[in-house]
Amino acid sequence: MANQQPLRVALVGLGTVGSGVAKILLENSEHIKQRAGREIEIVSAIVRDPTKTRNVKLPEGILATSFDLIEAPEVDVVCELIGGTTTAGDIVRQGLTANKHVVTANKALLCEQGDELFQLAQQNGKTICFEAAVAGGVPVIDGVAQSLAANKIQSIKAILNGTSNYILTEMLDHNTSYEDAVSKAQDKGYAEADPKMDVDGTDAAQKLTILAQLAFGTKASLSDFPRQGIDELNLADLKYADELGYRVKLLAIARRNNGFLELHTQPTLIRKNLPMAAVYDAYNMIEVEGDAVGKTWFAGMGAGQMPTASAVVSDLIDLAVGRAQQTFPLLDLWGQSEPLPILPAEKIERKYYLRFHAFDQPGTISSIATILGNHGISIASCIQHDFEIQSGGSAASVVPFVVMTHATTEGQMRAADEELANCNAIQPDYLRLPIQG
Repeated sequence: MANQQPLRVALVGLGTVGSGVAKILLENSEHIKQRAGREIEIVSAIVRDPTKTRNVKLPEGILATSFDLIEAPEVDVVCELIGGTTTAGDIVRQGLTANKHVVTANKALLCEQGDELFQLAQQNGKTICFEAAVAGGVPVIDGVAQSLAANKIQSIKAILNGTSNYILTEMLDHNTSYEDAVSKAQDKGYAEADPKMDVDGTDAAQKLTILAQLAFGTKASLSDFPRQGIDELNLADLKYADELGYRVKLLAIARRNNGFLELHTQPTLIRKNLPMAAVYDAYNMIEVEGDAVGKTWFAGMGAGQMPTASAVVSDLIDLAVGRAQQTFPLLDLWGQSEPLPILPAEKIERKYYLRFHAFDQPGTISSIATILGNHGISIASCIQHDFEIQSGGSAASVVPFVVMTHATTEGQMRAADEELANCNAIQPDYLRLPIQG
């Protein structure tokens, strides 16, 4: 094994993650050689601007600007780390067609074009490795695909967006506003200048679709299931939940439900005594339940340069050893088995947290209870604080009023939403969150 030639890598993109990958490969080269059985060598690093200052020192002659180098005979693996879906998709197709393996951290690309790319890899006898695409440095792809291969997966419940988890932690633990918490996440490098995809639930939902396809064989699009972000929350909501014995987390769920696959990604109230509620900062946690092993947990940093780079290098080591080439063809990523149909959103059954800004006047609580009751929704508990919020030019004041429901369906809640939107006893900024556990 020591006489094997190096695994030769073309890095495409030398931004945050790409620089981290290069740093690990160069600084830990001897350790990686020992684990991989041979060297892993960067033969080219393809970038848009070779004059840009970077925090990693590459050997002379490595930097390049031409994508044609992807097809060079001395390249074994194309490592796509530029993000986006247009150019990135072209790069992956170019690499596979040129008989190269591919490693990517691009969850948006796999969510949007995964079917086509996985089929192309299969047709060309090549491998796409994507451990870094779902949970940063947390090895959940390998866990679901390999370590839990003896199991029929029953459910996946996960915190998949480290940025949102950091923001929620910062808000509640440090009494910080949503806007200030987002700014701190940007300062730490967890959030982009435009954090929209992190805070509106898109990033976590994309990752959930990858896990759902891997674990259940079901290909879902983002329009197939409820998706809600943390950008609708304020600090008061986190405090109300805390008072009731819960923490709020952006939770992504995929689980079997009477022959269907139930999917949703939403801020969710989780009881404080459950492991998921204790996940803080930019950490991710994925709970996977198998029919044989029961519940297992995978946790670690889900955002930042080096955790993601760690997962990319892990994929490169798997390719160097030859594990990935053996296991990739056995994954159900091209629809050979019958997929579970997706449960219609209206049939999802849960308890709910409802927060109203209600006018402080006689009959308000009765009006809310009547609307909920008309749609078969039963109230489990409610809280109302004494402090008041002035309602602009109105003579009446408004008070926060929080309701916890018994189990009901998403369909019943949506029907109640329409009637609540026209209720004169409350302001229109009504918030609804599901409750888990």
